[in-house]
Amino acid sequence: MTVDSEGHRPRRAPAVGGPRGPKYVPPVSVEQRAIGDLLAIGGRDTLAPKQMDFLNAAANLFCAGNVALLANRCIAVIGARKASDLGRRRARQLGRQLAAAGVVVVSGLAEGIDTEALTGAIEAGGSVVAVIGTPLDQAYPAKNKALQEAIYRDHLLISQFQPGTRVFPSNFPARNRTMAALSDASVVIEASDTSGTLHQAAECQRLGRWLVIAKSVVENQELTWPEKFVGQPRTLILESTSSLLGEIYPS
Repeated sequence: MTVDSEGHRPRRAPAVGGPRGPKYVPPVSVEQRAIGDLLAIGGRDTLAPKQMDFLNAAANLFCAGNVALLANRCIAVIGARKASDLGRRRARQLGRQLAAAGVVVVSGLAEGIDTEALTGAIEAGGSVVAVIGTPLDQAYPAKNKALQEAIYRDHLLISQFQPGTRVFPSNFPARNRTMAALSDASVVIEASDTSGTLHQAAECQRLGRWLVIAKSVVENQELTWPEKFVGQPRTLILESTSSLLGEIYPS
C-alpha cells in the first residue's frame, strides 16, 4: 500500500452517495456517559461550576465507538452545509493535515464542511469524532449513512439525544455546545451571517475554548459576523495549520 508524504497509510473513506441503497444500520453497542466524565478523559473538565451547570443540561451522552479518542488533542472543523467548492477543499485539506499531526478531528456529520473534514481525516489515516444532532439510531443526512456507520465502528459517534426520540431544530445548537466543550478548539472554515455554525462560535467564547476563523472568512467583506469575534480572547485567524497547532498546543 502506498503512503502519503507524512508516512501515513491512507484509509479509504466511505463513499458519500445518495440516500438510496442499504438501510442505515445503527450501532449495537451504545455506552451512556455523563458529559463531565467525557470531559475528564481529555482534561477538559477544568471549567467553572457555572459553566459545568450549563453543560450538564446535556447530562448524559450516548456514545458508540472508542471514547478513549477524547484523551487526545481534539479540534473541531465546522462550517456551512451548502459550502463552496473551495470551502470543501479547504475543509478536506485541513482534516488531512490535522490527522497527519496526530490530532483527532471532531465535526458534526452535516453536509458540506463537516463531511469533508471528517472524510479528509479518515483518508489520511487519522481518527475522528462525530457529534450529531440526531439520536444514534438515525442517520442524517441519509447520504452520510455509510460514513456514520464507519465512524461508530472505527472511531467515535456521540449524541446527547435518547434513541427513538424525535428530532427538533433546537437539537443542533445544543449539539454545537457539546461539540465545543469536547474540543480544544473549533475552526470555522466557511459560514454565512445566518449559519448555525455561529452557535458553536459563541459557545467557544462562553466555555473558554479556542475559536479559529479561516482567513478567507475574516477577509470576506460581505460577512459581518467575524468582527464580533476577532480580537476576543482565545480567538485566532487561521493562517496555516502549523501556526494553529503552535498556538493551541505550545510546546
